[in-house]
Amino acid sequence: MILQSYKIEMFRPKCNPNSQSVHCVAHLEEDIAEALPYLNTALHGADYVRNPPALTLKLHGKRIILHPQEIFINAIENEEEAEKLFAQLKDEINRIWAKRADIEPNFDTPPAPQWLEVLKLLPKTNCRKCDEPTCTVFSMKAVQGVKTIGHCPDVSEENKQKLVAYLGRFDLNPE
Repeated sequence: MILQSYKIEMFRPKCNPNSQSVHCVAHLEEDIAEALPYLNTALHGADYVRNPPALTLKLHGKRIILHPQEIFINAIENEEEAEKLFAQLKDEINRIWAKRADIEPNFDTPPAPQWLEVLKLLPKTNCRKCDEPTCTVFSMKAVQGVKTIGHCPDVSEENKQKLVAYLGRFDLNPE
């Protein structure tokens, strides 16, 4: 077991002190730096930085950043949700660490989808049928996984297939 205990600190975002949601950080008693490359392999869609070591994930609609001795989670509703998410993360980190002999550590950042590649295949009419002001905004949200190709009713069938193939390479749900 690489992660045994932590202390949670909750705080409001400095940029929006009136925000309903809060951010939180778990201060880890143990250093999990060695586990980050294994987590990078096992948790698809992660963004790994080698120096200083950090791993950014998106789980349960939350942005989670793992550092050697801290884990940050954004947009938490309350302390109960924070406790639940950190307990799940602790279990997942320890599960992956226990299986590290069967996992090839990955020290690379996987390629990310490019919004410009999505935009090239859109009709570029800025029709707003997708509830976005422009096709550019739509393409940016598509590469974040917020919008799917199904939200664009005017994309041609040929380009829809290309978009599904392109976004599917990044484990995004394109449709």
